[in-house]
Amino acid sequence: MAVNTSPESPLPVGEVSRLIGGWIDRLGAVWVEGQITQLSRRPGAGVVFLTLRDPSYDVSVSVTCYRQVFDAVADVVGEGTRVVVHAKPEWYAPRGQLSLRAAEIKPVGVGELLARLEQLKKALAREGLFAPERKKPLPFLPRLIGLVCGRASAAERDVLENARRRWPAVRFEVRNVAVQGVHAVPQVVQAVKELDELDAVDVIIVARGGGSVEDLLPFSDEQLVRAVAACRTPVVSAIGHEPDNPLLDHVADLRASTPTDAAKKVVPDVGEEYERVRLLRDRARRCVEALVEREERGLAHALARPSMEDPHRMVDERAEQVASLLDRGRRSLRHALDRADSELTHTHARVVALSPAATLRRGYAVLQRADGQAVRAPGEVAAGEALRARVAEGEFSVRVDA
Repeated sequence: MAVNTSPESPLPVGEVSRLIGGWIDRLGAVWVEGQITQLSRRPGAGVVFLTLRDPSYDVSVSVTCYRQVFDAVADVVGEGTRVVVHAKPEWYAPRGQLSLRAAEIKPVGVGELLARLEQLKKALAREGLFAPERKKPLPFLPRLIGLVCGRASAAERDVLENARRRWPAVRFEVRNVAVQGVHAVPQVVQAVKELDELDAVDVIIVARGGGSVEDLLPFSDEQLVRAVAACRTPVVSAIGHEPDNPLLDHVADLRASTPTDAAKKVVPDVGEEYERVRLLRDRARRCVEALVEREERGLAHALARPSMEDPHRMVDERAEQVASLLDRGRRSLRHALDRADSELTHTHARVVALSPAATLRRGYAVLQRADGQAVRAPGEVAAGEALRARVAEGEFSVRVDA
């Protein structure tokens, strides 16, 4: 319940500590899971002191238990062991300190850990964090490689040596972190985020050598998996050996079976690339030579044609045909003109023979009235009417007598 206070009526420290203790007492006994980071078993003491830490977060709490409680699991529990503790929260009012009084301690078995990991794996898969379409391609030749590994570890040596052996000019940005224990997850997550923020880093390798299931647990932590999923830089997982399969392998953009395999997959081999370039260059040379030879043969074949050897031959062969056709055309035109001239002459003769002028030259005359109409019958004229007589050589006037 809230406590009413003010600057004029504050609570003494002892009262605040007492109230906090009362609230904590109401919590009752709880089951708590964590990893033992510090263990103190003083000879002759009836109480064992240990620190329980959350592997995923920077949170720890002190735990005390009677010696007989701890002796029941002393053979299988030590620093670094994941345990489940049934304890009641206690508040030490004089110092304002929270601790857990353990009544039972159970080590978390490998089978139980694997079952939890499988549940977490299915949950993350349903969110799509392992989907293939989320995988980012690795650059062919990274300029700068980010490496997250243990300090002076075999994994670091394997990656650096194999990468530089394959491509001597490769550069690394190394982050040495704890790769097992309670500090592994936050340090690895921080290192991955730092490298991801560097624009010069083209790919990130998270490497660790082999180990037990418990040793590799940090690389199956949900916090680390989500941090890698959020990276914009491609991430390569190189954890343990071939049989090891932490959740980091599923969310990473590329999974390498070992740190050495990671170096081989991330960095191309300069000798292999040189040989590939040589083969491509030879192939290109052969293609160009074949093309030139094919064009030379085609040119030689074209030059060997009669039309190319003697370009005027075809003209000379056609000249006689052209002359013959020209002469034939002239004859045909001449015959056509002669025939047309003959027909015109005959037609002209007929026209002349049938024309009125020819009739007039034979002594006939045409009488026309004043309106120009020809007189065809005597009844068409009257006595004394003036007419015009047209003859071959001209015309003259006449008058009707009777």
